[in-house]
Amino acid sequence: MIALIQSATDTIQQLTDTANALNQAVTAPTPELHFIDLLLKGGWVMLPLAFLAFAGLVIFVERYITIRKASKTESNLMLQIKQYIHDGRLDNAIALCKNNNSPLARMLEKGLKRIGRPIKDIEAAIENNGKLEVSKLEKNIGILGIIAGIAPMLGFVGTIIGVITIFHDVSIKGAIEIGTISGGLYTKMITSATGLIIGIIAYVLYHILNMMVERIILRMETDAIEFIDLLEEPGK
Repeated sequence: MIALIQSATDTIQQLTDTANALNQAVTAPTPELHFIDLLLKGGWVMLPLAFLAFAGLVIFVERYITIRKASKTESNLMLQIKQYIHDGRLDNAIALCKNNNSPLARMLEKGLKRIGRPIKDIEAAIENNGKLEVSKLEKNIGILGIIAGIAPMLGFVGTIIGVITIFHDVSIKGAIEIGTISGGLYTKMITSATGLIIGIIAYVLYHILNMMVERIILRMETDAIEFIDLLEEPGK
């Protein structure tokens, strides 16, 4: 009888210990996954991705400031030029364009300096100068497009290299461990996610700058047509 009681006591104690162990396992806090630690697990591919992200940001900020500054033109610039031409004050119109220092003003200045020549020559001068000003505005914007294409591919390459490394380790050990494969795979997929994020952001920034340039081009074309029409008026 004593032995039976002792056996029951031991069984109860074992069940109690097991319950406590399960309770601790359930209540144990899940390790926190910090963003920086997650990026560091991506491997060496994260370095070129970081460079692409930095280069894209620098190009966007520099181009945005330049294009924004170029788009700020006096609203009455064309009206003043018209007035000066009607009054025969060509030097004042040229000086106004020089002081304005914008792509539109520099384009019109080329046309003003060629007044007296055939209209075709003036149109050619304005068109050539306009193309030059647009090329200055579009400088380095294409690099953002390249980053938008390269970053996702580079991130995917990092993931593929990581998967190859995982299965190489499995082949050496001769055993498949789910924890090792899943843990290694999720860290290697970080490069693909990072590359996609950088590519999407670069793609959006690329088109933002292109839209800003297109607005300036439209305004330059409109004012160039108005300027040529002004010179073709009777008496000019």
